[in-house]
Amino acid sequence: MQSSSGNLSLEELRAGVADGVYDTVIVGFTDMQGRLVGKRVSARLFSEEVASHGAECCNYLLAVDVDMNTVSGYAISSWERGYGDMVMKPDLGTLRKIPWLPGTALVTADLYWLDDAPVKQSPRQILSAQLAKLAERGWTPFVGTELEFIVFDTPYRQAWKQAYRDLTPATDYNVDYDLQASTRMEPLMRDIRVSMDGAGMYGEGIKGECNLGQQEIAFRYADALKTCDNHSIYKNGAKEIAEQHGKSITFMAKFNEREGNSCHVHLSLRDAAGTPVFADDAEANGMSKTFRHFLAGQLAALREFTLFFAPNINSYKRFVPGSFAPTAVAWGLDNRTCALRIVGHGQSMRFENRVPGGDVNQYLAVAAMIAAGLYGVEHELELPEALTGNAYASDAEHVPHTLAEAAELFEHSDIARAAFGDDVVDHYVNNARIEVAAFESAVTDWERFRGFERL
Repeated sequence: MQSSSGNLSLEELRAGVADGVYDTVIVGFTDMQGRLVGKRVSARLFSEEVASHGAECCNYLLAVDVDMNTVSGYAISSWERGYGDMVMKPDLGTLRKIPWLPGTALVTADLYWLDDAPVKQSPRQILSAQLAKLAERGWTPFVGTELEFIVFDTPYRQAWKQAYRDLTPATDYNVDYDLQASTRMEPLMRDIRVSMDGAGMYGEGIKGECNLGQQEIAFRYADALKTCDNHSIYKNGAKEIAEQHGKSITFMAKFNEREGNSCHVHLSLRDAAGTPVFADDAEANGMSKTFRHFLAGQLAALREFTLFFAPNINSYKRFVPGSFAPTAVAWGLDNRTCALRIVGHGQSMRFENRVPGGDVNQYLAVAAMIAAGLYGVEHELELPEALTGNAYASDAEHVPHTLAEAAELFEHSDIARAAFGDDVVDHYVNNARIEVAAFESAVTDWERFRGFERL
C-alpha cells in the first residue's frame, strides 16, 4: 500500500534503493540546542541493518555547547566516562523523503544507552515521558508551532565572513501581511513550502511579519510528537534550501533591535473518543473545568519552566513591552499581550503559549506545557480571572529577565523535579550555566564602542 505523500514505509525505501532512487538515509535527532544532528548512512546499509539495530553516535552530542566544545558538569558524558556511545534507534514511522537533497531519505531516531535504557536527557525522550503521563488519562495532545524567521539576501558563508554585520535583509521595510514585497522572497518561500509538503508535512500558508525580511510559514497541527519531529526537519531544511538559493535565514529570538522571531505553541487535548477535553459549552467562556485546571498549571509553573521556553542568552532580549513578545505571566481571551492566549471554540478550543522564540527546543517546550498542565489538573488549581486590556501595563508577575534567573528558578523548582526528574533538571541547568559563563567572559562590540575611546 502506498504511504501518504512524503512519508515512506521501509518496504518503499527498499524498493527505492533497488531502483536507484535512494542512496542515502539521514539518521537524526534533535540535540539540546534544538539542532538536527546525526549521520548519513548508505541507504542499502540502512535497509539491511540500521533500520532494525540502529546506529551509534558519541554521547557528547548531548553534552556540548553551540560550538561543539566538550564542556564539564554533565553526569552522562565526560572525559572521566570516556565519551562512549549512544544508539540512535530509528522510529520507522518518521521515515520520509527529503526532496531538497537528491537520493535522500530521513528518519528520526530515539536515543538509547548500550544496555537499551532510554537516554532520559534527550529532548524527544523528555517529551515522550510526558506524553505517556497524558496517555494514562486517555488524553492525546495536538500541537501547532508557529515558527518565524528573517530572510537575508546575504549567503551564510558570506554572513560568517562579515561577522554577521551589514547583512542585506530580503525586504526594506515592515512586510506584515504584505504581498507585494513578500513576493520578492516567493521563489525561496515556495521552494520551502513545496519541499516540506514533499517531506510529508501539511503546509497551510505563509505571511509576512514585522521585521525586515521576516516571514512565518504555518503548518497544520498534528499530534505532539509528529509536530515536534516535523518542526526540526522544517527548521533544518529551510536553512539548507535558503543556502541553495544563495540566501540565509535566522531563527534567532532577537536578531536586532526590531521585532524578534517568535515560536508560538498551540496545544489542545482530545480523549480516546476524539472529544475535545478543553471545551464545555456549559462552562464560562466554553472552557471545561479540566481546561481551567490545566491553564492554571501553566500560570503556576511558567516562571519555573521558562528555561524550556527561552533556552538561550539571546532569548530574553525578545521580552520587550509593546513588542508582541510577552512579559506578563497572565492569560487572556484572544489577548496577544498575555503570555497565554485562549483561542478557538469546541474542537479548536486551545491555548497559545507566546513565550517561546524561534530559538526554542520544541520538544522541551511542549513537554513543559504538558507537565505544567498535569500539575494544575492533579492539584485542581483554580484559574484566576482573565486579564483584560494591556498586560504590559498590568501588575502581573514578569517572565524571568535573564537566562541565569530562569536557570535558578528551574533548578529549585519542585514542580520541575517531580515532572522531569533530577537527572533532566540538573542536565539542563548545567547547560544554561555554561552558556551564562561563556557570555559573561565575552567582550562585545557594544562594550568596545562605548569604552575604547570614551571611557
